[in-house]
Amino acid sequence: MQIQRVMKSRANLKGHPIHPLLIPFPIAFFIGTLFFDVLSAIYNNPGFWQTGKYLNIAGIVTALAAAIPGIIDYIYTVPPQSSAKKRGATHGILNTVVVVLYAVAYYLKEDHSTILILAIEAIGSVLLFISGWLGGTLSYRNQIGVDPRYADAGKWKEAYLDETNGIIEVAATDELKTDQMKLLHVAGKRIVLGKTEDGYVAFDDRCSHKGGSLAGGMMICGTVQCPWHGSQFDCKTGAVKAGPAKEKIAVYTVSEKSGIVYLQL
Repeated sequence: MQIQRVMKSRANLKGHPIHPLLIPFPIAFFIGTLFFDVLSAIYNNPGFWQTGKYLNIAGIVTALAAAIPGIIDYIYTVPPQSSAKKRGATHGILNTVVVVLYAVAYYLKEDHSTILILAIEAIGSVLLFISGWLGGTLSYRNQIGVDPRYADAGKWKEAYLDETNGIIEVAATDELKTDQMKLLHVAGKRIVLGKTEDGYVAFDDRCSHKGGSLAGGMMICGTVQCPWHGSQFDCKTGAVKAGPAKEKIAVYTVSEKSGIVYLQL
């Protein structure tokens, strides 16, 4: 059994996600490239043109470096089958197009029209702003890479289990505190194990509204709340207690015996 903290970026440095630390560099370098190339065109100054080339190279290199932790977060942190997964894919595709456009612009700088190069860089910059908007939504609305805490919840846990069916051992009875949750990866599913005042419960990790991770939300008094749009569900029955979600979530049978918590699939 492998235990890790949930909703935290897998690519992190002492708890801080690496991707947000790196993205300011390619943004600054690419915008700087366009800025100095425009100055070069206005003042016919080869020094500005050369500076733009250097910034172009720096932008491509740092963008590729930022892409590595971004891909790791997309694979391991963004909830599957969610609106954030689609948004993350669009974010990554746009960033790739931006890098390609600036690489093409750099290649054309020796022998082609300045107007063509500036047009390519301008398109790349517009796409960069759109991608940045999506990235901000992923961070601040979808809370990707955020490590949330709430009162008395303790450190959240995540476990990968090899079993695929039947009754599975998932925790010790004293492992979780009241209102604490643990994300289980089992049988191709993401299931949340939680401890309420009345005992353990288990339910799907996917909000029925937009697919947000319920393990990334809060569980209080037998109710779990999605961190994205505030939908609330009864942890025992899966029934919707507050929208915008309209469909209930799946729940699972949990039992306790001899100090062990068991999950029945």
